[in-house]
Amino acid sequence: MKMKKVLALVLAGLMTASLAACGSKEAPADTAADKATETPAATDDAAEVSDAADDLSGHLTIWTWTEDLQTKAGKFMEKHPNVEIESVIIATADYPTKIEAALGAGDDSIDVFGGEPQMLPAFMQAGFFEDLDAYGFQDYADKLFDYVNLVGQYEGTQYAVGYQTTPAAFYYRRSVANAVWGTDDPAVISEKFSSYANILAAAEECKAKGYRIFASDSELSYFTGQVAWVENDTVQLSEKRLEYMDLVVELYKQDLVCYAAQWATPWYQAMNGPVAVLTSDLQWGDWGTNEDGETNLNIWDAENYNENVSNYTNETTEVLAFGLPSWGRLTLNTNATDTAGDWGLVAGPDYGFGGGTWVGISSQSKNKDLAWEFVKYATLDDEQAEWWITEAYPGDCVSNIAVMEAHADDAIEFYGGQQAYKFWIEQSEGIEYDKVTEYDDAIGDAWGNAITKVKTDEATKEDAISQFYDEVEATYPNLTVNR
Repeated sequence: MKMKKVLALVLAGLMTASLAACGSKEAPADTAADKATETPAATDDAAEVSDAADDLSGHLTIWTWTEDLQTKAGKFMEKHPNVEIESVIIATADYPTKIEAALGAGDDSIDVFGGEPQMLPAFMQAGFFEDLDAYGFQDYADKLFDYVNLVGQYEGTQYAVGYQTTPAAFYYRRSVANAVWGTDDPAVISEKFSSYANILAAAEECKAKGYRIFASDSELSYFTGQVAWVENDTVQLSEKRLEYMDLVVELYKQDLVCYAAQWATPWYQAMNGPVAVLTSDLQWGDWGTNEDGETNLNIWDAENYNENVSNYTNETTEVLAFGLPSWGRLTLNTNATDTAGDWGLVAGPDYGFGGGTWVGISSQSKNKDLAWEFVKYATLDDEQAEWWITEAYPGDCVSNIAVMEAHADDAIEFYGGQQAYKFWIEQSEGIEYDKVTEYDDAIGDAWGNAITKVKTDEATKEDAISQFYDEVEATYPNLTVNR
């Protein structure tokens, strides 16, 4: 039997934080453009076994920014050896633009492509996705968490299907919790994170014992309150969002965090043990060489950081918690090797989620029936979902409810025996996606800018809020802003 292969065309480009944001593997940023590598999809024996009762055949081309779909394509070809799949992996920063350029120009060579939640609305509104309800998706809809289905819908029609559930939580170090409060019981620790006021009190208690509650003040970004930014074409600045601003400002000004920016070297190091306590001017100072010829601290360059951090501070601490979606476990798998088993999970003050991958069929594909078979396998197949969380990416969470429930009572060693999947199921069921609007990303960025101005004393709270309103009005003149 001739061995089938996956052809991965890896296009070079800038790797962004969204690499971690979907908990998936991306092509390295320095991979040569148009470099083709061939990897076997299955052994000859696997192909022989699955060939007997198989009537699927043909060729599919998948465009994606993550290796996830390439991995799933390999597994699909093991089951269907008469199918060949070409996976084109594009750097995340370039992906939306390349999709829009190709499909906007009528490229019919793309059969399957995906998107993160923030990418999907533009793709769906442009008509790039095929209607999956016409292929019987609603017969399978109950297999997945409600919010996952809603992410892939536009005007009531299903265009994309998600294979992950990505609710947010606080991952906390049990040893640090014991040192501060004498217990690591999730039932007790969850109360510490149940409100913004409680988080501030917990942060002060951690610092008093020589610890920090967070590595950065960005750990709260997934828990900003499930209140829609826009309702009836009117921008809402809720009390919860104002409370969130106050908390972030206090964490920053009272040195209750390590000032280790998310995705930077010290942030990763804080997952595995002691980390330097940086000051805000070190985090945001100029990089390279200063006017005195001294090397500044570059927290984004591991080699530079490790060589120079001792020139700036000898103070170290250990960090209690990180706020991340369920794919945060994959980040911990890599960076928390010495602390595995020392982690627990608790909910935040509000439900939240972030990232994930949704898959659909190109409306211009010439192979839509075969493409549907792959989409169905990659997102809805029980056996594939089981393999995904136990072998392909151990610890990840799938959108398939039955597979998650099958592991609900598992005592997960990484989390000190906690029933992690039961926890993730509860968090997934609490997500209210109807609060999400098309305006959220831009308004959320503007709100983040306002918070930064207040915490760094660039503006008063009142002035920062006024400037926030100005920015929203300029960006969305169609919306009403009640000051």
